[in-house]
Amino acid sequence: MSGGVDSAIAAYLLKKQGYDVIGVTLKSWENDGNRCCEIDEARRIAFKLSFPFYPWNVVPLFREKVIEPFISDYVHGRTPNPCVLCNRHVKWGKLMYIANVTGADFIATGHYAAIRKMGGRFSVGVAKDTAKDQSYMLYQLNQEELSRTIFPLSELTKAEVRSIAREIRLSVAEKTDSQEICFVADGNYADFLERESSGAVPGEGNFLDGAGNIIGRHKGIIHYTIGQRKGLGLACGAPVYVKKICPEKNEIIVGREDELYSREMTVTEVNYMGIAPLKKHDAIRARVKVRYHHTGEMAHISCLGDSLRIVFDNSVRAVTPGQSAVFYNEAGIILGGGTIEPVL
Repeated sequence: MSGGVDSAIAAYLLKKQGYDVIGVTLKSWENDGNRCCEIDEARRIAFKLSFPFYPWNVVPLFREKVIEPFISDYVHGRTPNPCVLCNRHVKWGKLMYIANVTGADFIATGHYAAIRKMGGRFSVGVAKDTAKDQSYMLYQLNQEELSRTIFPLSELTKAEVRSIAREIRLSVAEKTDSQEICFVADGNYADFLERESSGAVPGEGNFLDGAGNIIGRHKGIIHYTIGQRKGLGLACGAPVYVKKICPEKNEIIVGREDELYSREMTVTEVNYMGIAPLKKHDAIRARVKVRYHHTGEMAHISCLGDSLRIVFDNSVRAVTPGQSAVFYNEAGIILGGGTIEPVL
């Protein structure tokens, strides 16, 4: 339970269906006054809906599995996806443990996603409310976790969820959705990284054009991501964008808009959901999303062994190392996904 309307209604619907519900909130970040308020809100919701509630301290686990990789990725010129790591290692990792300790059969969250089954395997599918769909962030869950997961909001829209909350007079009915990563509340990643990395972040370096000419100075690679235009401080006579980040030389290469498009990429750390793991030289077709708000592009996916080569039908803008590539079939069910690697 996050203290928000989605998890509250998820719990309410489960109770209506006859489940014995236990509320759990994971405290993941130290000295977070907002998170403490969310725990209090979740406790009030549990009291109103008449089920037990337990806050659970996961601060050390969160730092190990989410914060440290987040810092490391930015320092090494990648743009990480902390929500994916949190879902896999913290939320589901700890909730499965708590379920086993308490004797619970299932875990449930307020995510907008659906549990689907394909050929005997469990997977995650797109929710009814496609504008709120969160399936992309869940691609790393394993088969055991999926077999014990319930998404009560899979067939509801956000508007319907808020309407239910109003009907049962929940105080969180109109609570706004969180827009930022939970541990960077103000959205200033650079300040967070400098504060939490003990001064290990790279300093200033050079901006280069495509021919290798120095055209300016950057503030440090942690301030930039692929496709970025704003805040470069370059006078080039035409708009330029971050095309490539080179951490080994502390350089950033910029280029025109049309230079941001890629036809292929390599993906590692692959997790398979709706299909069994591919073997070397196996190939499939799927719609591939390269970021959360990407609609996806059809692609040919071939297995190279420990990695996958993905060739898109049409070029994709700003393919970003460290982000997730998630593969969907025509029915909107996840086949698998992995981490995008830099182009050499």
